[in-house]
Amino acid sequence: MPLKSLPIDNLKDCNMARAASYDRDTALDAALSLFWDKGYHATSLKDLEASLKMKPGSIYAAFSSKENLYLLALDRYFNTSRDQVRAQMAQADTPLDGLADHFRSYADLAPDATARQACMLTKTLVDTQKTDPVLARQTTKYLSEIRDEFAGIFEQAKQQGQLPADADPNRLARRFQANVTALRIEMHQGTPQNEIADLAEDMAQEVERLKV
Repeated sequence: MPLKSLPIDNLKDCNMARAASYDRDTALDAALSLFWDKGYHATSLKDLEASLKMKPGSIYAAFSSKENLYLLALDRYFNTSRDQVRAQMAQADTPLDGLADHFRSYADLAPDATARQACMLTKTLVDTQKTDPVLARQTTKYLSEIRDEFAGIFEQAKQQGQLPADADPNRLARRFQANVTALRIEMHQGTPQNEIADLAEDMAQEVERLKV
């Protein structure tokens, strides 16, 4: 029987380093890929055994429960996604240029790139909102933090004079996040690459038209 779930702040204490006969990063990457593809409820213990190459007892000893393992994978997904956005913004000439480039980058993804799937946070919220409040709450928190990240970028653009004085960074961030979600869903359902490129370009130009 799975052990009691731990608070999110304590999740990183679950690696049981004293007896680890596995590579924690490799195991979490495998769990992330599996959960992102199948979702929380559709992923069985046997799926985890096969993907992580670990026995059930080892999985519970290392990660405490399926829910905790999912939370760790979700945390990994969130931080990786946020780091990628920050790296992209650091290379851009201006905040709005960086956001436009963010849209255009989706059109360059390889056909088998995992980033072409629907956002893991969006999929998790749909999968768990009515069934697992712990996962749903944490997912909502991550989505809000990503939106805050975008709002900060729009605020920076406003301070630099790229946006009008009455622009609302939070409203723009919500719209930008909604557009990214829609673009990811289009890719997830197999929309032809040329149409994805056109849609990404339309969204990028929408951002560029915000400039004053």
